[in-house]
Amino acid sequence: MYDLILFFVLLALGYGFGRYAEARHYKSIRKRERALNVLPAIASRVPPPGRPDLHSQLVTGSVVISVDYFKRFLASLRNIFGGRISSYETLLDRARREAILRMKQEAKYLDAEFIFNIKMETASIHKGHGNSVGSVEVLAYGTALIPT
Repeated sequence: MYDLILFFVLLALGYGFGRYAEARHYKSIRKRERALNVLPAIASRVPPPGRPDLHSQLVTGSVVISVDYFKRFLASLRNIFGGRISSYETLLDRARREAILRMKQEAKYLDAEFIFNIKMETASIHKGHGNSVGSVEVLAYGTALIPT
């Protein structure tokens, strides 16, 4: 009985701290997205025409984010019953947005005016118990156009 109570207390703590950390991260992401919104980043493979004064350079942004134990527990329950695993959806959303922000930050450091041909790669880098996802890495990369 004591073990069951301890399990639920730890689960509740994991939920509370996980929600807090995720909310804080989303707040930081939104703030930095507003600041870097002036630097366009598009998936087009063709650079904008008529700008021979720009040179190109590869820019990247990489992030590794782990899911908290409460979300991992919920995902394992969802695997039993089926359906969307929304806890992993938010994990991937945060990772993708953070990787794009880091790529844009590198381009801003280089005084780039534009990023085109952006791509993203996602990989699970840690498998938890029973091959459940533990951590994901997202790499965003693109070609920055920098005035010469």
